[in-house]
Amino acid sequence: MRDITEAVQKKVWSQGQLIPSLYGGVDFGTVPYRFAGSVNDKSCLPAGQSDRRISMLKDIDRVERYCAYTMLGDSVADAYAALTPVYGFRNLIGMLATACEKGVERVADAPQELVNFIREMEVIPEWLDMGLVEEGARITRIQMGIQVPFVIRGVFISTFTNKYSGLPMALTGTLAGQSSARRIQETSSFFTTACLPRALERFGVGFRAAAMVRLMHSMVRFNLLTNSKRWDTAIYGIPIPQIDQMPAGMVPALLVARKAIKRKSKKFTKRERAIVEFCRYQSYLLGLPEELLPGTPQGIIEVIMTYFGTLRDDYDDETCGALARATMEAYRPNDERLRSRIYDSFERSFSRVYFERLFPGSGKGSMARQMGIESSAIDYVKFVLVAAYLAPQIAFHLLASRTPVLNKFADRLLVRKINRLLVEYGHAEYTTDPSQYTDGNNKTEALDSERVVATR
Repeated sequence: MRDITEAVQKKVWSQGQLIPSLYGGVDFGTVPYRFAGSVNDKSCLPAGQSDRRISMLKDIDRVERYCAYTMLGDSVADAYAALTPVYGFRNLIGMLATACEKGVERVADAPQELVNFIREMEVIPEWLDMGLVEEGARITRIQMGIQVPFVIRGVFISTFTNKYSGLPMALTGTLAGQSSARRIQETSSFFTTACLPRALERFGVGFRAAAMVRLMHSMVRFNLLTNSKRWDTAIYGIPIPQIDQMPAGMVPALLVARKAIKRKSKKFTKRERAIVEFCRYQSYLLGLPEELLPGTPQGIIEVIMTYFGTLRDDYDDETCGALARATMEAYRPNDERLRSRIYDSFERSFSRVYFERLFPGSGKGSMARQMGIESSAIDYVKFVLVAAYLAPQIAFHLLASRTPVLNKFADRLLVRKINRLLVEYGHAEYTTDPSQYTDGNNKTEALDSERVVATR
């Protein structure tokens, strides 16, 4: 593992040489304050895991490796985003869309940074079994088509429980007011798109969506590192490091890993393996290093535990609470029809209770109470009603997915349902506004605020 650690550290330091306009001023020798590498640091792991954390921190090589990950961005996408002063954001989006849809060879005078970006995404990892990935996507469609529309808001809010990982979204200014609803829809759209048939293949809609998401993350890094006085790398490290994206992308894999561990198995069942491979490849396309995407139950548990065990625990209401409240208050449907308003009311209540179940507690220890989004009695009533509505649908599709006669029929129903959901989510809007990052000191006045709608 020492070889892997040294390779990661080398990759981190190389960012300064590869993209000096973005990383030239970053001191990669500094351990950011957000990294909780000492037993005396309060991490995001629950107190009941303290003994396990102490044992984990004794692995010096492991600690050094995760410290390096905290300073690792996305070299190929960052280099492309750093071309913004030359090409403008609109042109970068347009060239990337063409490269994804038709091939980078079809982009006139394509910059080398775009070629490098696409070529890296086209690299097929040795472990990839596309048949297994497709099977995992098929299984995942059950949750994405039925349950996720009701829980995505709660899951989205869970990313704001820590100020170190949540600050980049706060500084973009894109989660204020109703714009937070658009961000929820975009997140829903990406993960839902990825599970469609053949979506993650080279010219699939999921491949294209992953490239766009990577560019948007890189644009956040570009603007925060070059224009924001509030971003301090000595405290926060690199904005949206790759490791911060790992927990969200690996949630389904973590759930099946826990099941395997519970039954004391070192291996996944074939069905579980398919889900894991789908998560791994989806995350790989988003730029995550392969070493953060293990394929065993114990390996998945370890990377998640190490991430939360080395992320400093801190809550800031100005950052975390404001983001959570704006997200919970946002009206998601794209019209004001009675049916849409009823759906919004039930979905919002379900999300409140779902979030509380993700982060249980009582009194001052309740994360929902800290954030000002705790559930009421009526929220619990709506939660039960929605659960009763969803349960038989999920049960039917789980049974059908294991029944040869019903499998294809039920899956076609899910695909149609997901396509309808994607219409409701709307086209993902990839937006950048440099003034949001400059804290009143606009260094990029030449860059106009632009909005680009990337159609599927």
